[in-house]
Amino acid sequence: MPELVVLTEQLLSPVPGGTGRYTRELAAALAASAPADWVVRGVTARHGDLTPAEIPGVLGPRALALPRRALTLAWEYGLPLWPGGDVVHAPTPLAPPARRGLVVTVHDTVPFTHPETLTPRGAAWHRKVIRRATATAAAVVVPTRAVAAELAQHAPGPAPVHVIGHGVTAAEPLPFAGLPDDYVLAIGTVEPRKGLDTLIAAMVEIQRPLVVVGPQGWGEVDLTALADRHGLPRERLRLLGRVSDGELATVMSRAAVLAAPSRAEGFGLPVLEAMAAGVPVVHSDAPALVEVAGGAGITARRDDPADLARALAEALDHPDGLITRGRERAAQFTWAGAAAAVWRLHLGHWANNH
Repeated sequence: MPELVVLTEQLLSPVPGGTGRYTRELAAALAASAPADWVVRGVTARHGDLTPAEIPGVLGPRALALPRRALTLAWEYGLPLWPGGDVVHAPTPLAPPARRGLVVTVHDTVPFTHPETLTPRGAAWHRKVIRRATATAAAVVVPTRAVAAELAQHAPGPAPVHVIGHGVTAAEPLPFAGLPDDYVLAIGTVEPRKGLDTLIAAMVEIQRPLVVVGPQGWGEVDLTALADRHGLPRERLRLLGRVSDGELATVMSRAAVLAAPSRAEGFGLPVLEAMAAGVPVVHSDAPALVEVAGGAGITARRDDPADLARALAEALDHPDGLITRGRERAAQFTWAGAAAAVWRLHLGHWANNH
């Protein structure tokens, strides 16, 4: 029985982030829509506990012989440690040296366009493996036309590039006590790229609480210190850290507006998730966010607190049209649709080689 291997290592990362959500949701959707004679299996590096990489409908996970750091180095330097399977989907650029049937998802071009928002090692590693993917993979998947255009500029190669967007998942809400009323919500790993420093400066002019969901990432972004520096009262800043999908559904549904002030993104899944939940969205003018929002949100200039405050005030004062347009926009993106497009790629390569 032919096997599609999905590299699910991102689910075991200390901070899985948006690429972790993508990995889990796409793998589950691929398994749910697998052709009758195919199976889908997850594969990871060696870990003591593989439980976080278990996905309903996906076999495994099966662990390779090397731990994460060693596997990353082995693949970076070209060791042909194949993860098995007849075709392989890498939901992030962590992928083996290409053989026929390898498809790699590249989420953004931040390592080329905004390397200062990553660690130097991280930026260099991503540039190297992204260039290898466009040079040697059977195909590359990107989430937006904006990323496709930037990839053609910074990492051109013979691998065909396919734009396949993400989907929206409606989690079952779970109780979450102690939320303030009428708050602005931001979602994402707390790191320089997310533009949360600009948001905090803007919130000084918006007389609402700010709730931030997401784990602490690299870069030592101290939101409490930023609030003190800009004069945002601490009682108007709530840092929730990492929450479950069900808790996030509750936090999202109660928000007055979602703010996505990122300096760079490849897609921006929280924008669609907020729209699907009937929450107005304000986003930066990062090209991918503008593309995903499709005119259903309000755009603010990056790194401009005054313009961000203007956009937030507009969304808070006139939410109804944004809610309607947002729901219509979000309905265009499904994980089932993404999985169907990815299956077409893999089955096409399989047919051409057998």
